Amino acid sequence: MLRTGDFAGVTAPQRELIAYWTARRDASGLVARDAVDPGALRAMLDSLSIVEVDEQGDGRFRICGSRLRDIFGREARGMRVADVAGVLGETYALGLSAAIDRGAPVGGLMEASGRSHAWLRLPLAGPDRRLTQVLCHDELLTSQRRLLNVPATPSIPPSSPRFAA
Repeated sequence: MLRTGDFAGVTAPQRELIAYWTARRDASGLVARDAVDPGALRAMLDSLSIVEVDEQGDGRFRICGSRLRDIFGREARGMRVADVAGVLGETYALGLSAAIDRGAPVGGLMEASGRSHAWLRLPLAGPDRRLTQVLCHDELLTSQRRLLNVPATPSIPPSSPRFAA
């Protein structure tokens, strides 16, 4: 169950993914990377990525859905977030570090270059039970009607002392 104040999603796919992630939490509240079944997320795989964050906070795309090419303008799998995200880099990095720091969903809506970008970050634990990976959902919205009735602001502050990339 989400704690009061946890991000609940701005689109229906985000809410579905948060519900899936929440259902996989263990007794300590962590979601293990191995508990995520890509087959259960088939309908949204093209909008998903998994970013691994190292000790220095540098993120690298381990898995990257095909729709992320529309957002980044190129294939991102295997690349560092800092090398791929461009203009979106700071928000992308802040979302990664906030998800890991909070151990909870973070996300929001960004307006850039006349496009609406809904984003979601969900922390994942490795075999050592440390939060080192983040399940990400990113979608460009063709219509504002796809938004649910929530504020169009990110759930993380615009300035943060720690960056992931």
